[in-house]
Amino acid sequence: MIAPQLVVHRDKELMAQAAAARLITRIVDAQAARGSASVVLTGGRNGNGLLAALSSAPARDAIDWSRLDLWWGDERFLPDGDPERNVTQARGALLDQVPVDPARVHAMPASDGPYGSDVDAAAAAYAAELAAAAGPEDHGPVPTFDVLMLGVGPDTHVASLFPELPAVRETERTVVGVHGAPKPPPTRVSLTLPAIRAAREVWLLAAGEDKAKAVQIALSGAGEIQAPAAGAYGRARTLWLLDAAAASQLPRGLYPPASA
Repeated sequence: MIAPQLVVHRDKELMAQAAAARLITRIVDAQAARGSASVVLTGGRNGNGLLAALSSAPARDAIDWSRLDLWWGDERFLPDGDPERNVTQARGALLDQVPVDPARVHAMPASDGPYGSDVDAAAAAYAAELAAAAGPEDHGPVPTFDVLMLGVGPDTHVASLFPELPAVRETERTVVGVHGAPKPPPTRVSLTLPAIRAAREVWLLAAGEDKAKAVQIALSGAGEIQAPAAGAYGRARTLWLLDAAAASQLPRGLYPPASA
């Protein structure tokens, strides 16, 4: 496990803009190196803030949107088009404004889709879609994502992996149905930690004073069952993108002065 890197920005707006610029660079570099890129999106206020910043960034046109695969780390198991679904919010923030290939937008199944209310079948179907997209070079049942982004909850949850619940303990499956999540809606679909760790880079986003304790716990050596964010890391890089409020309970020596 590679030690995480921290970048702390003055406020959440600057964090979103800087993260969007960083993401554009990573996508362009991946497309230049391998012809295409794959990114796992996250919802929530920070994930959507990043997408909105990306939509308004002039450099967004440097991306070849037709050669980009988009996946999700988790999804609320609600009907297609529900405003609370991460994919619905992503479309409003970014996807409806760029020429992305619809066939390469891999939304998680909805509760009114082909699997009906069977969230476990929906999760298995998404796992199969990931496996079909993985090549021999990926050495596993999911693609080697170029960047996988995660929001960090006040309770240290990432994706829909909540402390102590069965999903965070999963070691075999790549996608699971989540039952009884402690925040609404209770039924969700989520990547597991093994799938998250397949990514080249994992970026964890946190802004606001309400995230400060979670950030401090996750970066203090806590176990992943009690603090799922502590178990989210990439093969080549793990990057924590924070604003000053979210970093306020960290020792100042953990990040360089220039990053504030």
